[in-house]
This record gives sequence, structure tokens and C-alpha cells, in this order.
Amino acid sequence: MAGSVFGRLFRIMTWGESHGKAVGVVIDGCPAGLSLCEADIQALLDKRRPGQGPLSTPRKEADRVEILSGVFEGKTTGTPLSLLVRNEDQRSRDYSQIAEIYRPGHADYPFDAKYGFRDYRGGGRSSGRETIGRVAAGAVAGKLLGECGIQVESRVIRVGGIDIPWDEAEPFALPAGLSVEAGNSLGGVVECRAEGLPAGLGETVFDKLDARLSQAVMSIGAVKGVEIGDGFAAADLLGSENNDPFCLDEEGRIAKKTNHAGGTLGGMSDGSPLILRAAIKPTPSISLPQKTVNRSGEETEIQISGRHDICIAPRAAVVVTSMVSLVLADALLENLGARMEYVRTIYQR
Repeated sequence: MAGSVFGRLFRIMTWGESHGKAVGVVIDGCPAGLSLCEADIQALLDKRRPGQGPLSTPRKEADRVEILSGVFEGKTTGTPLSLLVRNEDQRSRDYSQIAEIYRPGHADYPFDAKYGFRDYRGGGRSSGRETIGRVAAGAVAGKLLGECGIQVESRVIRVGGIDIPWDEAEPFALPAGLSVEAGNSLGGVVECRAEGLPAGLGETVFDKLDARLSQAVMSIGAVKGVEIGDGFAAADLLGSENNDPFCLDEEGRIAKKTNHAGGTLGGMSDGSPLILRAAIKPTPSISLPQKTVNRSGEETEIQISGRHDICIAPRAAVVVTSMVSLVLADALLENLGARMEYVRTIYQR
């Protein structure tokens, strides 16, 4: 299967299936000398772990990460990092009823159409559990960014059509006044903010920073839309309203008075906070009756059993953080060759 590798210089390949023995990631291109231990990665993995609140699936997974290679005496060696998380609470029998039936909202039908085969146990490779590898790699990328004074954070700012102020966001809490029909699910919006970015990350044509961020976040299975800055709202503004005036900050550095652009201009970071939002679809696995078709081409009805999130957004937030971190880490490394003065700093004797 193609499509499991992401990145240019800071490259990752995720592997594993939802109901296999384990899932994980291999990271190639992480610089040597980065302080790293399993606890650094575990802190981020714990944020996507199931069973943390009323919106999350009750599936119990410790999701304990193991570093198999690439670290010696607490520092990265520059060789590939291999990270593994074992699956412990699979209930494959929960999925036996859908072995021959295509679930609405899932990848079952196109996967079968492409390969003529699918792992129906929890979606196999198409399962949200694949994102464990992304989050583990994102934790490493986040450590690299932190060394450069860059911080990335995501929060759920809307669930079921109800807005939640950034400062009041609680990852797995149901917003006040919101209820959901038993057996149904909710969508949401995740906002990601990256602070401390230098100006000039990204390229001006096909490899625009915002284009690569959009691809990275849209590659998350539950995401159906991405916007940066004012996004679609910018289409309703005048140029005089949408443009961000430049100014000098208190230390005499170039800054912007506003940030409608969300931290990018011309495909490159502009030194302002990066603001990105991702639209998360409602969990497709619901226990209400749904019309569908089986592999024999017969119309039928399905009620999905098993353990599923009421809303994916709270657990997706850390995946958004991770994908943004991976893009930014890659862009930082690529930018080292943007000027001769950068090259001379490293190699001139």
C-alpha cells in the first residue's frame, strides 16, 4: 500500500492496523542530539487515548509507547527512530457482523473497490487508530520545535454547532446545553495555534506552507475541511479589511497589527501566530439503523455495535497538533539551505 510516508527531510512512515498486534511509526531525518525519552512521547499520546470522558469511546488502551531504535543515552542518534504501541483491548468479534456489509461514512466500499480485500476489524489501516503513529512522531517533531522556541497547541472550539471559547475549552467535556440522541454522534471544529514561528518558512509555488499544512491536516481521516486565518470568511471582506497592516513592535521588529492571514503570506510564514482550523465530521459509527449495501450487491440495513466516540474532535485535536508540528519541523530543516549565510554558518572554517 502506497501513501503511508509523509515529509521531505523529517520523514515518517506509519504502520499497523486497528486490530493487529501493534501500531507505530518510523521517523527518518530527525537530527542527532535531540533529548528524547518515552515519557516525552507518552505525554502527547495520553491526549488521544480512548476512554477519557463522555465524548470518547470506552475502549481501554494504555497506548504505552516503546522506543525500539534511534535513541542512545537519552539523545537521538540521527538514525531512524522506530516507535511502537501495542494493541491490548481489541474486540474483533464486535465487527464480525459487518464483514460483508459496507458501513455508511466509512472507507469500507472504496477500500474494497481498490484492493478487492479489506480488514473489517475496526477498519484496519483506515481506522483512527492509525493516528497513534502520527501522534508519536508529532511528539518528536514538537520536541525539535521546542528547541527553537516554537509551541504548537490545538483545542476544540466547537461541538455540535456550539462554539467554545479557546480559554474555556475542555477536551472531553460536553458543552453546556448540548445533548445528543442516544446512538448518534456529533461533529466539531479544532483550532490549532503555533507560536514563535520565524518569518520565511515554506515556499512560494507548489510547496506553500499553507498548502502543505492543508494536505497534512486533510490527511487525517475525520477531517473534511481546513481553513487558515479568516479562511472562508475572507471571501466576504473588502481588501482594506482583509489586509494586515505592518508595524514595528516594542522591540523595533516588523510585526502585523492584525492577523486575518493566519500567519502566512505568499506561502511562507510571516512571523505572526499560525492559526489553523479543521472541521471534524461526526463519528460515522453510530448504532441507529442505516440503509446500506453488502458485498453481494444487495440492499440491507445495519446497526453498528461496538465502542465508539460520540464526537471524534477531542481526540482528533492532538492529531492536528501532531500533523502541524511535522510540517513545521520539516520546513525548519528545509530552510537551513535557503541562504548561503546559513550554509556558511555550518561549514565555513
